[in-house]
Amino acid sequence: MSQSALNATEKRASISLAVVFGLRMLGLFMIMPVFAYYGKELDGYSPLWVGLAIGAYGLTQALFQIPMGMLSDRIGRKPVIFIGLIVFAIGSVIAAMSDSVYGVALGRAVQGLGAIASAILALAADSSREEQRPKVMATIGVCIGLAFAVAMVVGPLVTQFVGLSGLFYFTALMAILGLLIVKFVVPDVVHKAPAGETVAIPQLLGKLLKKPELLRLDAGIFVLHLTLTAMFVVLPLKLVAAGLEVTQHWLLYFPALILSFIFIIPMLIIGARQQKNKQFFLFSIVLMAASLFLLACANMPLWLILLAVFLYFTAFNFLEASLPAFISMLAPAGAKGSAMGIYSTSQFLGAFLGGVVGGTAYNYFGEQGLFIFIGCLMLCWLVIAFGMSNPSQIRNHVLSIKLMETQQAEQLASQLTQLAGVIEAVVIPYERVVYLKVKHTEFELSQAHKLIKCVN
Repeated sequence: MSQSALNATEKRASISLAVVFGLRMLGLFMIMPVFAYYGKELDGYSPLWVGLAIGAYGLTQALFQIPMGMLSDRIGRKPVIFIGLIVFAIGSVIAAMSDSVYGVALGRAVQGLGAIASAILALAADSSREEQRPKVMATIGVCIGLAFAVAMVVGPLVTQFVGLSGLFYFTALMAILGLLIVKFVVPDVVHKAPAGETVAIPQLLGKLLKKPELLRLDAGIFVLHLTLTAMFVVLPLKLVAAGLEVTQHWLLYFPALILSFIFIIPMLIIGARQQKNKQFFLFSIVLMAASLFLLACANMPLWLILLAVFLYFTAFNFLEASLPAFISMLAPAGAKGSAMGIYSTSQFLGAFLGGVVGGTAYNYFGEQGLFIFIGCLMLCWLVIAFGMSNPSQIRNHVLSIKLMETQQAEQLASQLTQLAGVIEAVVIPYERVVYLKVKHTEFELSQAHKLIKCVN
């Protein structure tokens, strides 16, 4: 078998874990296009509580993302995933049985307690070889993007036939399906990827919070998901006011999403090949800000709303696909797991505050005020992002070594940093691993392997 291809275990792990992750995210996203309208039937309905119900999962996700990842290092990946999916199903049932918006918000918060993203990504890393790990992670990333797209279409359709409570029971069933996939399809592995590649390491968190490059990206995912949650506090109502029945909203979301995926594929390819990731990244932030300011216009015809939503989804999908890759590229050698832990926490915290901000802004400043406010937040992000490095040239490598003394490890690290293109080299003898951050246009991997072989 070619070393450039996934083996059977890697294929099975990547597909099954991507489906589990996707099912869970689908359950979290499906409420977004429908709750602002159908939530009117619940006691205590208000714009603020609509926002809280949509974003409540983000607060508990943010609080438990890193601890659940660390727990998976202690008791195993699968047990944590089982616990998380069961908790998610319980939260779904709580929301389904609630007659008030407060009960739905509680159910959504319980859903978020099942924070299994870190454990799933760690299991994916454990199930793959270092050189194949990016492909496995990319498969999961694509499935998350598809989950969002499917949720925008399926959410209105499911709610039309079974109502809001039925929608939450449906998400509970998806969690149960996820449990079955983890039990019977996801492979059992005894290997553990290097700790720095998978979950957060407490000693590194403080250091990473002081790195401007990573903080720019953390701020970016925070603002991105804040605007997403805030927008859906009012967008379904705007569509109804424009004459599109809530049962037909999928007819707008579906073509907008399909077109957005068609447009971002060449953006991603050209950005990678011509090393213009930063330029496309900044362009997407501008595009999203423009779409939000466009949505702030009053009495918009449906075709103009469709255009604005298409522009928004194009920018969102490009940014959502790019940010994790940038974090992976720019994270210090041996600290990818910790960097991703902070990144995920920022993402979910943004989703929670988006609900609060969206509900409050809509309540006090109306529809136009809300869109103008979150559009201005995107411009603030644009200013922050201008200072970022272009990550196109950066690559990370994880290489295995034999057990060695500390002095040997220090010597090897020093020698590796002398190789052309090496930005940073970290040797961790007790993990028997070397982390390298390099400029791929200047670095030759064979030279690093040769040097490690000589030292070993």
